[in-house]
Amino acid sequence: MRRVVNKLLDKILINYPYFFAVILFAIGVATIVTRSNMFKKLLGLNIMESAVYLMFIAAGNIRGATEPIITDSNAGSTIINPLPSALMLTGIVVSVSVTAFALALILRMYKHYGTTDAILIAEMRDKNEKWGNK
Repeated sequence: MRRVVNKLLDKILINYPYFFAVILFAIGVATIVTRSNMFKKLLGLNIMESAVYLMFIAAGNIRGATEPIITDSNAGSTIINPLPSALMLTGIVVSVSVTAFALALILRMYKHYGTTDAILIAEMRDKNEKWGNK
């Protein structure tokens, strides 16, 4: 039993970025599922996005490799692929834009309904539809 635990811990230590990415993603999912406040749901979504970025950047990393700038000193060495980092940088920019738009929508909902609680907003909408109001 001890040998199995040691093997598992060794694998976790070797692949620690993936392990932390999975934990971050689970925290984000739990936040979205368990909270009814729209701001907290958005925060959970951002935590999930960070986990995805960490996963992709870790996948693009090669231990012992150098940056992808070829000079005379590192001409024969292994280099890191810059494409995952570039794609994640683009993803971060899009994520910031989507977050800003979502915050603007949440503020509009707060001005209209007086709350950011998704359950209360759904109840208010149901009540308004029952009475024929829009």
